Amino acid sequence: MTAVDWRTWVPERLAYPEVPVGALLDGAARRFGERTAFRHHDREIGFAGLWRAACGLAHELQARGVVPGDVVGVHLPNVLSFPIAYYGILMAGATFTPVSPQLPPEGVAGQLADARAVAMIGLQDTGSGVPLIPTDGVTVADGAEADHPPVVDLDPTVARAHLAYTGGTTGSPKGVVLTHTNVVTNVLQYACHGSGSRPVPGVGGDVGLEQLGPAHEWPVRLGEGSGIAVAPWFHAMGTIGGIGVAVVSGSTSIVHERFDPVRLLTDVETHRVTTISGAPPLFHALLAHPEAAGRDLTSVRTVTSGAAPMPLALARRIAARMPEAVIVEGYGLTEATMGLTMGATARSAHRRIGTVGVPVPDTEIRVGPSPSEPVAAGEAGEVWARGPQVMVGYLDRPEATAETLVDGWLRTGDIGVVGEDGQLEIVDRAKDMLLYKGYNVYPRELEELLVARPEVASAAVVGRPDVAVGEEPVAVLVLAPGHEASAELAAGIVAALDEQVAPYKRLRAVHVADALPVSAAGKVLKRELRDQVRDAGPLGAPVWRREQG
Repeated sequence: MTAVDWRTWVPERLAYPEVPVGALLDGAARRFGERTAFRHHDREIGFAGLWRAACGLAHELQARGVVPGDVVGVHLPNVLSFPIAYYGILMAGATFTPVSPQLPPEGVAGQLADARAVAMIGLQDTGSGVPLIPTDGVTVADGAEADHPPVVDLDPTVARAHLAYTGGTTGSPKGVVLTHTNVVTNVLQYACHGSGSRPVPGVGGDVGLEQLGPAHEWPVRLGEGSGIAVAPWFHAMGTIGGIGVAVVSGSTSIVHERFDPVRLLTDVETHRVTTISGAPPLFHALLAHPEAAGRDLTSVRTVTSGAAPMPLALARRIAARMPEAVIVEGYGLTEATMGLTMGATARSAHRRIGTVGVPVPDTEIRVGPSPSEPVAAGEAGEVWARGPQVMVGYLDRPEATAETLVDGWLRTGDIGVVGEDGQLEIVDRAKDMLLYKGYNVYPRELEELLVARPEVASAAVVGRPDVAVGEEPVAVLVLAPGHEASAELAAGIVAALDEQVAPYKRLRAVHVADALPVSAAGKVLKRELRDQVRDAGPLGAPVWRREQG
């Protein structure tokens, strides 16, 4: 079998039904019935039960005066009431806006005010002034057994489904407007790409999947898989991947409200989990835990990583511990609903560690100064994307929208390289690139080299302003167990890197930290690190600094 045969089952173009998001849950409920959809500790809910509860909530919202087009916030951790709230809001014709439980009260109030939310579903009142619909963390529609959602007349191509706020790691959060068509398309793009399937409209307006890919390529069949739902559901990766893709695929999700490596290892072993998804910091912490070596992880068939590039050394460690797993990275951003690319998951397909794969169906990627000026294969440039999952725009931000959506293309702000094999590699964020004496320095290249060192557990490289050179590359390291911070240790690490990079890329200073600051989605907060390096804040003085020259 050749490396391109997987396209037989996952072509570059698919037919997407024009339906609201609720049609995806409808199809899953019809097909998978009372099979467990989500399990949280000793509580669980089946696909049909989720449908009934969501329908009940939709009626309750309508009775509370929520009308189509209204915005309803969800301020919850990963608990069973989250998917009920999510689908119930959409079935009522309202717009879902997820609110991070990690936001301080003023942040919650600010987002809800910007979204003009009329209500919020949550565990407690945050003082935002928005009416609270309380939940006990298990169900929202108390005892609801409705079979049908309210009748709502909406056009999925224009009706808002999500108002998702960007993480704000590089600036103030903005509301990303996503239609039902955006969401349905992106869920089906990833579900089909990941399982060798095609969308299939049902007889009652529902939508499901038909798995055409054979079992020797996709051994986990629809309605048989299981995964750990640890990615926060208020983030795009959690909402689309952790809820949407899991539901249409009939996968049972073991719900974790926060990352606990011992609990995750235990649940993978106990429930014979077939898929683990997360960001690189999660996998690093998981494999670094003392219990990881003694756990049976052989049930895992797919490992998917996103939110940030995975270091090559980490991918190799995952492969060693989960030998039956296909390891793939995906790439996307909130402005693309969730995602744009993913590694091929068919077992015989071509993959290249360190890349984020190829575009999902009906998605175009171009690399260059503009979409009309693509660079040659192997050359770096800004990543531009076009597809049916790309946002409508930013809420009430026409100038920001015009800067990001250019002639139908999404300007991602990332620097990438498309190889001769068609695989996309994300070199860095354009905003993370630093200029040293006029030379472009991409931090990820240095970070890859650093984490490949046995002394280094994780690393981030940022620029520190310097009048003489512009920005000097500075590393912040988290050391591996058994290593103590010292100038001698740092000097040895830097000396090894000096032999592998051009002189202008060489590190000028090294800090050591107990942990790198990360967002809820797993992205290293480079802006926070830059501030600390510049101001010598909690990091203090560097443990090593290069002499001038």
